[in-house]
Amino acid sequence: MGRYLGPACRICRREGMKLFLKGVKCDTAKCQIEKRQRNLAPGMHGWRRPRPSEYGIRLREKQKVKRYYGILEGAFMRCFRKAESTKGNTGEVLLQLLERRLDNIIYKLSFAPSRKAARMMITHGHIKVNGRKVNVSSFSVRTGDKITLKQSDKSKNYIKLQLDANPNFTTQEWLQLDRANFEATVVALPTRDDIQIPVEEQLVVEFCSR
Repeated sequence: MGRYLGPACRICRREGMKLFLKGVKCDTAKCQIEKRQRNLAPGMHGWRRPRPSEYGIRLREKQKVKRYYGILEGAFMRCFRKAESTKGNTGEVLLQLLERRLDNIIYKLSFAPSRKAARMMITHGHIKVNGRKVNVSSFSVRTGDKITLKQSDKSKNYIKLQLDANPNFTTQEWLQLDRANFEATVVALPTRDDIQIPVEEQLVVEFCSR
């Protein structure tokens, strides 16, 4: 089985940074990264952080990106190959492609507490793009796309609870959210400044190009 079924906090500890895999819990004191005694790599030798090799440094950067967006190796490499054949900086194009995934958009709009929850919403048919139901999490949005909900009370009530739980939430400039109608529009493509993951994308490109 390709899916990881273990503790999500273990992944954050392994990468040494918050990957926001547990939704609201990641912003509280319960986050494992916030606890000094648990902010170590998992395993019995986690307290011993040996000096990483050049290969290890690049591997960790790639793993950070892959786990941040919650995708498997095959999907990640498909995005990389597409970025490689696209004009522009390969690293930035790669991050842009990952940022434009529909599951990431739903999470960024605060329609779901985590990307995993966003994927469940999409798979269960709660999300529409330009009036058409989309049940593929990897769907890539474009400028001008309009994201709406399925016309059901269950969908609207779930989103209302999520938005009410984050009254001070603001979207990034490339997304426009209409809270009253539970709709959103992609007004531009994300830039590198909009992508919040602290990663050196050039190291990711070097690892995947080897």
